[in-house]
Amino acid sequence: MKRSVLLVGGRSKAKALAQSLLQKGYQVTAVNAALEDCQKLAENGKLSVIHGDGTKPYVLEDAGAGRMDMAIALTPRDEDNLVICQLCKKRFQVKKTVALLSDPQKTEFFYKMGIDSVVCAISAVTSIIEQQAFVEEMAKAIPIGAGRVQMLEIPITASDPVTGKQVWEIDLPKEVIIGCILRGDRNLVPRGDTRILAGDVLVLISGSNREAAAVRALKGDSKWRS
Repeated sequence: MKRSVLLVGGRSKAKALAQSLLQKGYQVTAVNAALEDCQKLAENGKLSVIHGDGTKPYVLEDAGAGRMDMAIALTPRDEDNLVICQLCKKRFQVKKTVALLSDPQKTEFFYKMGIDSVVCAISAVTSIIEQQAFVEEMAKAIPIGAGRVQMLEIPITASDPVTGKQVWEIDLPKEVIIGCILRGDRNLVPRGDTRILAGDVLVLISGSNREAAAVRALKGDSKWRS
């Protein structure tokens, strides 16, 4: 069964994000208050489009909010995004809510109000979807250079043996490096003294078919199934 995502507001943002999600196999519905924006969104025949104000409960109901796995509020108004996410969470029991935020100073307040993820850029929204909602496999490999090199995203949990360790303490195969750490809405280039935290996603670059050994080093033997 396909996972379902509700996008509320945002013209170019919603269109780009919807296209990316559809290509990944998700079922996407977009809600927009501007008729012109709806017409632009509807150019993608695979996208379900609802014309209406996403801060209104009846519009969210028409969009099928109650059956969505995730709701993402993309309007230019932070207050509207807060209302949309709260309605989806409390009235329609959407499991994951994401609010696009223009004022970073409001981030803590949004979290206190029950929003699952608060981000200030569309690239971070995509990252959160991959990290928190829909990545069901332990590692996702992307072949590069005719398959000679692999890139993997490894989510780190509190129970993993590397949690709390510094990068230099991790016994990775010599053919593997940690190229980047995705931490919330930040992308970190690690140094030897960078500490691995629960909730991080490690982006590994691996050669010589050493992916399994790298994952075992990070997750422990009992958690890896090739």
